[in-house]
Amino acid sequence: MAIFGDIERFLAGLYPYRWPIAILVLLILAGAAAWGYKRGWHLTVWRRRARVAIVGIPGLAVIIAAGFWLGAPLFTNTTVDEAFPLAAGAVVPTDMTRSGVEQVMADMANLANLVDEAMPASMTAKSPNTGTPDATSGGGQDQATAKVLSSGGFRDVDSFHKGSGVAKIYQVQDGSRFLRLEDLNVTNGPELHVVLSPEPNPASSEQVKSPGYVDLGKLKGNLGNQNYPIPEGVDIGAQGSVVIYCKPFQVVFSVATLEDIG
Repeated sequence: MAIFGDIERFLAGLYPYRWPIAILVLLILAGAAAWGYKRGWHLTVWRRRARVAIVGIPGLAVIIAAGFWLGAPLFTNTTVDEAFPLAAGAVVPTDMTRSGVEQVMADMANLANLVDEAMPASMTAKSPNTGTPDATSGGGQDQATAKVLSSGGFRDVDSFHKGSGVAKIYQVQDGSRFLRLEDLNVTNGPELHVVLSPEPNPASSEQVKSPGYVDLGKLKGNLGNQNYPIPEGVDIGAQGSVVIYCKPFQVVFSVATLEDIG
């Protein structure tokens, strides 16, 4: 797939000129169709329509399917807005998963916010001494007590592959670590992955996959806030960047260079 990555990078360089190129392509196609019609090619196709259909329909189906897989993500966005995760040492009920508990907490926080909005301000105001917990205090307390080990801001790679937002690596009280992407907004693409790379500013697949890199899995969405657990044994200090990386075409979409905080 490396050759496709080279083609994709070349096409990305032409992205700023996409409208003039599109107009030129349409003019060329229109000219070719007019020339073919003048020479009577449409009559030849009609006489051999059975053969054309046998070969053309499957070929067209393959082209459409491949084009949809490659192109659809470029015109769609997927938003994933995850709350700050529970502390790793929190007790999870046996009949629930950790993600299920987090979802329940997020739903309760949203419900409490709706109730607050519907009630008069005089009834929702809380005295500092009442001890009434904030609806989002579960996640807020976890985030307040978690330690930020390193962080960095996402940036554009070129005129087509763009990204913004912040990547932060947190460590909670029991020592486990996770990567949190906040306010992420990156160009969408086919099978994007989140990668920790030792290189601070990788521009190629070889640099992204320098010895010691860690693939944290598929990007959950190209927009929003997301959490990615970091496996035990990963040397955070040796990781120089967080990369949004197109795995099948080996193309870098956005990079956040990490800086040590603690």
